[in-house]
Amino acid sequence: MAPSPPPDAPDSGPRVARAAFDALFEAVRTWGQWDPADRGAWNRVTAEHVRRAAALVRTGTVVPMGRPWNTRPEPDNQKPALHYMSDLGDVEAPEPATYKDFLAVDYHGKGVSHLDALSHAAYRGRLYDGRPAAGTVDAGGARFASVSELGPLVARGVLLDLPAVRGVAWLEPGTAVRAEDVLAAQQALGVSVGEGDAVLLRTGRFRRRREVGPWDPAGASAGWQVEAVALLAERAVALIGSDGDNDVRPSPVEGLHSPVHALALAAMGVPLLDNLDLERLSIACAEAGRHEFLLVVAPLNVPGGTGSPVSPVAIL
Repeated sequence: MAPSPPPDAPDSGPRVARAAFDALFEAVRTWGQWDPADRGAWNRVTAEHVRRAAALVRTGTVVPMGRPWNTRPEPDNQKPALHYMSDLGDVEAPEPATYKDFLAVDYHGKGVSHLDALSHAAYRGRLYDGRPAAGTVDAGGARFASVSELGPLVARGVLLDLPAVRGVAWLEPGTAVRAEDVLAAQQALGVSVGEGDAVLLRTGRFRRRREVGPWDPAGASAGWQVEAVALLAERAVALIGSDGDNDVRPSPVEGLHSPVHALALAAMGVPLLDNLDLERLSIACAEAGRHEFLLVVAPLNVPGGTGSPVSPVAIL
């Protein structure tokens, strides 16, 4: 697929001074709230939350959200995944013939659907719960808040489909989703974000990619503005996700390239889902006439891992 021209200079929302961001960080911080702290806001999801989420299954429609494993270098896939065959039926005894392959990926970035564990980001040298990043995360991995400590999540999912609300095909790269947009989307879609929810933001990135062509979202992408994340903190969500990497880009915060990551992971203890393909879920929710569903996220069990490739599933 040919790359699209770089988007026009985007307006990623009002500028946020570093002092204002620091005040917001302190306001949403939940350090010392949970034991074990490694799981952060996933501790909010109780057996009762899971039971209520399971009750949302009505038609049994299953919608995967993981992107295809992409081995091609592209503007939004600058660290392509690896896939090659390691056995073409000629390694072991002849019957039965077996075929094996090798997979590897440097998944943090813009190309792979993945989960960020709380050890993925630190702010001012501190991981979530105030743990010092130095010495906690090193070449051997994370000794606190690794993805293996999170385990799977089963929760109520809420899709905030902003292009559907605005009557457009997609949000242009650089569009900031603010708190007022979240409130408007809830009203328009007939859904409310609550405690223990997994909130997914559709910007229409992959429809735009399909129709216009790929671009480098590190320079311009639609995503959450920090005030919207503060609203999600008030609602006590367990998980935040998007079809981008969640941050609006360019960053509106002075001196920070990924302020949403700093807020969600290091302050709130809320894991992030990046680069989900939400196009099929958008269609399924529109057909069902509702934007809530059972969500299942099952990351790989990687001790010391700062996250994991994932293919979350929504069940309506």
